[in-house]
Amino acid sequence: MTEEVLFQITKDNLETGLRGVPVGYCTTSTVDPQKGLFYAGLPVAALDKWEPEKVIFLLYYGREGTPQEVEQFKKELHRRATVASETKKHIEMLPRKGHPMALFAAALLIAGMIEGKSDYKEDCLDLIAKIPELTAIVINYHAGWGKTPPSKPELGYMENFAQMLNVPGGKDPKLEHVFKLFNILHYDHGGGNLSTFVGKAVASGLEDMYGSIVAALNALAGPLHGRANQECLEFVQKMLEQLSEKASEADVEALIRKKLANKELIFGFGHAVLRVEDPRATVQYELAQRYYPQDPLVKMASMIRSAGSKVLKENPKIADPYPNVDAISGALLTAAGFPYPAYYTVLFGMARTVGISIQIVYERKEARGGKGTPIIRPKYLYKDRHAGT
Repeated sequence: MTEEVLFQITKDNLETGLRGVPVGYCTTSTVDPQKGLFYAGLPVAALDKWEPEKVIFLLYYGREGTPQEVEQFKKELHRRATVASETKKHIEMLPRKGHPMALFAAALLIAGMIEGKSDYKEDCLDLIAKIPELTAIVINYHAGWGKTPPSKPELGYMENFAQMLNVPGGKDPKLEHVFKLFNILHYDHGGGNLSTFVGKAVASGLEDMYGSIVAALNALAGPLHGRANQECLEFVQKMLEQLSEKASEADVEALIRKKLANKELIFGFGHAVLRVEDPRATVQYELAQRYYPQDPLVKMASMIRSAGSKVLKENPKIADPYPNVDAISGALLTAAGFPYPAYYTVLFGMARTVGISIQIVYERKEARGGKGTPIIRPKYLYKDRHAGT
């Protein structure tokens, strides 16, 4: 019996970033072009009111846990959650220069050197449990916000993160909820996005979990991937500056048309897979409208949502003229009292560490009947750059 032909490689597939080329299985999540992101078969938009630990259980085990199982899982994460004092000390000796994602990656390398167990399953659970505190340490230190308060994992996964973050001037009571939603929506996104693929590729060479996640975070740090949320917020802010808080949707539409005519980028639209508005964006738009309907950035982001799609739909070459998750996340975080876009990619990395580490466990310990996937080694064809010149 012959295997089903899943994909026929042609010359047109070369130098296209492996777009659409199947290379393996993802057991945690999938992205449907018309329905959006699913975690273990459940639409992510339906998980917005779940506690993070319950969602992490779903991703880790591939099924919904009973209340008793989730409670036991919480206790297991609490047991593993505290970062060693030696790790904190060395992170707070690193330079603060540059983008905080560089500090975040260095911090995880240090954590792996001091606390890593060279066991993918153990390190996966340890890292999932510790990543909220590691993230808080990195942000507080990079921003100069003082020493990070002691971890209190018994408060809850993101409740603990929120209380450890020394946001100047206090916190909006709703910020904890916004952090929690952002965290859940960014845990995973299929197996082939750049950061996930890079993390798994590095692990295929038997690098440990911490080193593999650091590689994934470096992939996430680029403006075409995780840093897009920062650039989208800056785009919304610039639109607000160029117009005003009194701008109408017609004004926004006119400015978008002008920018397109000047060949300027319109940030926050389009997706490699989706052909509808990203459901993760929809959930955040709804929360923004419920909590901060009069916030100038939220109002501007909402008008860009409508006007941008209207204008982009007029171009038949644009396959996905709808907002993606980055279109609103920065405006929502800012309205909630966290107006620090340099740290939005760090928040993204904190969340995505969950999904990537679980996928690494599958590829190293479970794939191919427990043998694990082989080392990544795609074929490249030689091309003479001078031929025909």
